[in-house]
Amino acid sequence: MGYAQENASGAILSNNEIAFLEGMTRDVLEASRIHPDQFISKEFGSNKTGGTLIRPGGRDAYPSFWIRDYAMSLGTGLIPVKEQLHMLLLTASTQSDQAWITKGGSLVPYGAIADHIRIDTGKPIYFPGTYSYEGQGTPEWGQLPPYCDQFYFVHMAHQYVKQTGDFKILLKEVNGTRMIDRLKASFHLPPSDVVNHMVNATEALRGVDFGFRDAQTITGSLCFPSILKYQAAKELSEMLQMIKSNEWKKYRQIAATIKETLPVLFMDDRGMLLASTGRSKQPDVWSTALAVYLDILVGERLNKATHVLAMAYKAGTLSYKGNIRHILTTDDFNEKTAWEVSLSAKNTYQNGAYWGTPTGWVCYAINLSDPQSAKALATEYMDDLQANDYRKGGKFGAPYECFNQKGYTQNPIYLTTVACPLIAFRKMVR
Repeated sequence: MGYAQENASGAILSNNEIAFLEGMTRDVLEASRIHPDQFISKEFGSNKTGGTLIRPGGRDAYPSFWIRDYAMSLGTGLIPVKEQLHMLLLTASTQSDQAWITKGGSLVPYGAIADHIRIDTGKPIYFPGTYSYEGQGTPEWGQLPPYCDQFYFVHMAHQYVKQTGDFKILLKEVNGTRMIDRLKASFHLPPSDVVNHMVNATEALRGVDFGFRDAQTITGSLCFPSILKYQAAKELSEMLQMIKSNEWKKYRQIAATIKETLPVLFMDDRGMLLASTGRSKQPDVWSTALAVYLDILVGERLNKATHVLAMAYKAGTLSYKGNIRHILTTDDFNEKTAWEVSLSAKNTYQNGAYWGTPTGWVCYAINLSDPQSAKALATEYMDDLQANDYRKGGKFGAPYECFNQKGYTQNPIYLTTVACPLIAFRKMVR
């Protein structure tokens, strides 16, 4: 047995630190809520969807309902089921029931889930980069909607059923189609290899692999959305079992195939998973950590992945103030850009800035081989949150979406920066 399996996950934050993080997450969640009829601005109007929405953060950050950010925060257990039901049904009701082509020339396929939904009109925006229903879908954001949201829709339904036990929601018709059939259509939308089920994209027909790097061009077989597909396949299998459908075996097998194929296809000699097999084929910190966190990697591959992340942390190439880069500084494509193709300047936003969203996954992975380093990373993350806590007022804004070492910050009071680590740190003490 390798050392990664021998070191069981343990608490790397104190009870007081967990309590602080949970309290901050509650407050950020409340700051991110848009209550029914709440007015946001002249441009975005009031929430006319009939229920509470949760946007990606407080203040002026992303004034719409973003599917992925919300779905990634569900595991906190801090979102009431009444709110969950409204957002689940809203997402289902805006799923595309007809394939169509945008004015910009992109395709909205049948079964597509929105990237985000406007609060005033409830209209789905299937592509990043705009709030305009009419102006959405231009090539720089992909010719297909982002792949990740299709799998996060499944996660939303699974979390709701898991927390409520209300599996009958899966048989409820939304605009004439059962919820479970909507979930299956969403799951099968991202183009995938018919044998190994890896999600893929080409230059001519590309969807964003994951919205937290939608300003990058990544092609070929895609690692991160294939990891999300693995999780969604397991969740869909469980929900199909609940309604006594024999199809559950099909999705369990898809998950098993992805688990077997993914490390063979993407892992480099060091133990890092590559983001893709085409453009931006670079070692990907987020994919590597999430694959460990979701138990996709086992045996020697698990050992290598946890070890390489721990070594990168010690070398100072992985993180800054407890926040994580998409790519190690040593793996930048060149001196001008971190990712091979990016709409962002180097060391800003998704192209080399540091994010708190994956910190919990990374700590979880490192803790399997180097608990001392994991604790140090978690402590740096907590220290920055406490030092820059937005609740102090004035210039303070933590949790930020991302920042760099030269004073650049993006979007204060950002939900997944605290919600995702909270979920992971709780998992480590179970």
